[in-house]
Order: sequence, then C-alpha cells, then structure tokens
Amino acid sequence: MSDKKKLVVIVTNGFNDERSSVAWSVANGGVASGMEVTMFLVSSGVDWVRKGAVEHARPNPLDPTIKDMIGTVVDSGGKILVCPPCAGVRGYEKDDLMDGVTLAGSVAMLDVVQQGAEAITF
Repeated sequence: MSDKKKLVVIVTNGFNDERSSVAWSVANGGVASGMEVTMFLVSSGVDWVRKGAVEHARPNPLDPTIKDMIGTVVDSGGKILVCPPCAGVRGYEKDDLMDGVTLAGSVAMLDVVQQGAEAITF
C-alpha cells in the first residue's frame, strides 16, 4: 500500500454542468498536492472520457481544458474508473473510451476507499 494520501473524486455530471469542471479541477489539485487520485465516473460523468468528446469542452473558461485536466490525472498515474452499466446504457464499450480509462464498478472504487481514501462527489 502506498504511503501517499488517497483521493477518490466521483463525477456524476457531464457536459451540461459546470460542477464536472470543478471535479476535474479538484482532482488536479490532488495531483499537485502529491495525492494518489482515483476518478470514478458514473451517470453522465462517463461522457467525459468518450474518445473525442473533450476536444473542445471547457465548462469554465477560467479552468484549463477538461482534456488537459484528464491528461494530468492519467500522466500522474491516477486511475479513471468508469461504471460499466453507465457506459453500457450510453452504448459505450471499452474501445469507445480514452486510453488509460478502466471499466470498473463500485467495488473497485470502494477498494480505494477501504485503503483510506477520502471521497468527494460532484
């Protein structure tokens, strides 16, 4: 088990809600603070990691692009977990999702919580 503090950010909102931008911003703050970050995308939050979806998405023009913020999480070794049923109901399969994204349910996210992660939801 890593000595780093762990953070789980649960993203329930997609392109229609600025809170999703806040979620990625908080995750990037966790990375900058040296935390081990896990994102868990559910409901319309899974739309963020569909290939090509974030090319121009910027819910808050004062934040970096979502594409850049996702890249920061992935490049830091963070995990991006996508709820399989939430992806499935949208017709997404593994090949439809960005590289570095894992289809994994709540058990995988809760495993990180059991390891001492703080969890926040947007």
